[in-house]
Amino acid sequence: MAPHYDIAVVGYGPTGLAAASLLGRLGHRVVVCERWPGLYGLPRLTHIDDETARTIQAAGDVDEALRDSSMCQYLWVNGKGETLVNIPASPEGPMGYPDHISMYQPDVEGAIDKRLRGYGTVDVRQGWAVTGLDQDDDGVTLRLRGWNADAMCVDGPHDSVRARYVIAADGSRSGIRELLGVERQDFGFNEQWVNVDTEWLRPRPPQFAYGTQYCDPARGHMTINIGATRQRFEFALLPGETREEMTTPETAWRLLREYHDLGPDDVRITRQLVYGFEARIATRWRTGRVFLAGDAAHTMPPYLGQGACSGIRDATNLAWKLHLVLGGLAPDALLDSYESERRPHVTALTHAAIGLGRVANTHDTEAAAARDAAFFAGEVPPPPPFPPLSGGVLRKEVGTPVGTLTPQGRIRLADGRTGRFDDLTGYGFTLVTTEDPTAALGPDRLGRLESLGCAVVALDTVDDLDGRHREYLQLLGAVAYLARPDFVLFGTAADTTDLGTLVDDLDAALSGTVGAAV
Repeated sequence: MAPHYDIAVVGYGPTGLAAASLLGRLGHRVVVCERWPGLYGLPRLTHIDDETARTIQAAGDVDEALRDSSMCQYLWVNGKGETLVNIPASPEGPMGYPDHISMYQPDVEGAIDKRLRGYGTVDVRQGWAVTGLDQDDDGVTLRLRGWNADAMCVDGPHDSVRARYVIAADGSRSGIRELLGVERQDFGFNEQWVNVDTEWLRPRPPQFAYGTQYCDPARGHMTINIGATRQRFEFALLPGETREEMTTPETAWRLLREYHDLGPDDVRITRQLVYGFEARIATRWRTGRVFLAGDAAHTMPPYLGQGACSGIRDATNLAWKLHLVLGGLAPDALLDSYESERRPHVTALTHAAIGLGRVANTHDTEAAAARDAAFFAGEVPPPPPFPPLSGGVLRKEVGTPVGTLTPQGRIRLADGRTGRFDDLTGYGFTLVTTEDPTAALGPDRLGRLESLGCAVVALDTVDDLDGRHREYLQLLGAVAYLARPDFVLFGTAADTTDLGTLVDDLDAALSGTVGAAV
């Protein structure tokens, strides 16, 4: 009989790693099915934001994960090198990390992998491909077969696993998505770029300490630092250039010399391949007990740096909802809010990334000149802020930023422990109040919060070392705020009388009754 788990995660990239670790941290039996025998070991993504860093903090040792990272300012310049847009990086975003981070993906994946293997509840099965699935009212059976990494095919032994739910995080060519027969909407953005990753053999020149997008009509290209010691270079393929031609070492050195005056004495090439940039979103993200996440659900061009960040948001959104459903604390219908919350958010980011991609890849010289003139004249509006969640598990409030992200600062507890807020309060719901809420809530509501694993933090009993949480409450004009495990603001309490109603509304939202939109 197939081994039985709470959740099966298919795919062991950033989305799958985050999902498996968060669910393992919550005590669930998780099996990971990944066809490759080990972690990828090379950087695919290079940029994360402070929200993603906060999730990495929940899923692994964030200091180890970001040991070779740096802030990443991002310049957009035209073919003459004139600045069109300067996107600065702040050293301290609201989540307690720089808001734009250049990082080395293997460090991040290694730190999360190490953490989740220590839970004792996560079974990582590498070298196994999923070849089929069967669903019934109680769970999903995945049929597995050993993957031959050398021959790139399945030719090994057969096996199977069974889980109550499945998260398919198996990439843009998702085999699970194909097995489910789910189509994707194509937004018509398709480009090919050659990626050349390098390591510096000498001190990095200052012009490579940040990201630069060259919006050159002759050939779009870009470079971005990967932490402190590595550099990525990308070049758009021109008409007539083939994948085979663009992946030869001679082509890489020619492009590096022509565009950046770099040669073998400056850098060592560690990876070279052609990527296809696309914008596609699956037509449905849930099929019974199976959920698509990450690139299996959506892909976008890289110009916003939000592809992997979006996948990790999927993982955080699904993890806490699956935890409640598996624990009998919420009905299965709660899981429908995963797609209703995440799809509009990722769709907005996809359209923004497409827009930036069109700016970067204007090939007509006259159109490029008009574009430049519009930027220089200040006629191009700045990119819109990231969208909040506009529905789902949120309290119905007017005049408060429900659906946006809550901050993280450093605090000191009464016992003297000092650190990041999440490290000291735990992973889950969080109720932050100006004063002890015990009397206002009473034993029944406090018991309900405890059953949900909600940390209750009264700022009159801790030192808010950065003042970030008190400032946030002042900004909200509230005596309390309630944050979801994915750092999203569920709702606020204007006074102590409203505090009990806030907890009741969370209970109603999770049960799918009244008081909040689900």
